[in-house]
Amino acid sequence: MKTLLILVGKTTDRHFQAGIADYVGRISHYMPFDLVTIPELKNTKSLTEEQQKVAEGELIMRQLQTSDTVVLLDEHGRELRSVEFARWLEQKRNTARRLVFVIGGPYGFSEAVYARANAQLSLSKMTFSHQMVRLVFTEQVYRACTIIRGEPYHHE
Repeated sequence: MKTLLILVGKTTDRHFQAGIADYVGRISHYMPFDLVTIPELKNTKSLTEEQQKVAEGELIMRQLQTSDTVVLLDEHGRELRSVEFARWLEQKRNTARRLVFVIGGPYGFSEAVYARANAQLSLSKMTFSHQMVRLVFTEQVYRACTIIRGEPYHHE
């Protein structure tokens, strides 16, 4: 199974960039994993929040294939403990051809993207910056991979 993480906008903080790159490299030892960065919209001051979500949504939808299993990282999504996420990921690895996670822009997702999604996951009830979510999520994917393999990274 190929796994993809779609991000809206570049990761600008160099510390987050380094951490994300580290975890992406680690994940690649367990499964094919790629990042796709959708460029930030230009002239967003002239757009409403809804127009911005629609424009970003169109760019996200262009990255998706018909057979993709699409999972949105969304504050209203299902919360899982790390062990539960590992079991969920392992199940998806056995059933999905391409698993695509999406971290949206500052205002969330358009209705079209919500309609296309197969699932929504939340990392926490707390709100994190979109930059930080990228790092936390890649660490959780790595953690799930080690849990699946029974490696000692995760302590329970």
